[in-house]
Amino acid sequence: MEKELCDLTSLEVGSFENNCYLLHCSTTREAIIVDPAAEAEKIIKASKGLTIKYILITHGHFDHIGALQAVQKATRAPVGIHTSDASALPAPPDFYLKDGDLLQFGNCSLRIIHTPGHTPGGTCMLMGNNLISGDTIFPGGPGNTAIPGANRKTILKSIKEKLFTLPGDTVIYPGHGLPSTIERERTSSYYEG
Repeated sequence: MEKELCDLTSLEVGSFENNCYLLHCSTTREAIIVDPAAEAEKIIKASKGLTIKYILITHGHFDHIGALQAVQKATRAPVGIHTSDASALPAPPDFYLKDGDLLQFGNCSLRIIHTPGHTPGGTCMLMGNNLISGDTIFPGGPGNTAIPGANRKTILKSIKEKLFTLPGDTVIYPGHGLPSTIERERTSSYYEG
């Protein structure tokens, strides 16, 4: 994969200020939509001229799937989510995301990293040195674990064993808020304990 051929666009959508991501191959115009949280029209407009190959969901919380049905209807793209979070979707997914899966779109590829803790089926997605982290990791700390189904010990293990092993210059694109880097988060005291 040549890094310069793969583009990432972030769209802030909805009242929870979710980040929906649009990844596309600049050569073939094939693309992936990640977390169509809200504002389907905005997402559909941003993807105009692209062929949406997949719609991927980082985890099953309602604030990450609010526009899923409308976006899927408009794009006719298959939906993927980890099996542990699949029951949260309004309809069964077309396929399941598994740790280590490699999804190809045009000349680009995306690797699935299962990172349970915020939810049992939480996943991150790595494209080159860009990590879409859903609600697993944010600037300054892990995702919320004070909610049903979440587990602090599990999320810290996921982050330390699966994300902190990535190169320090890997850019983290979270489910809400601004980007960070692996190096910046690795040096944070939030991940101790």
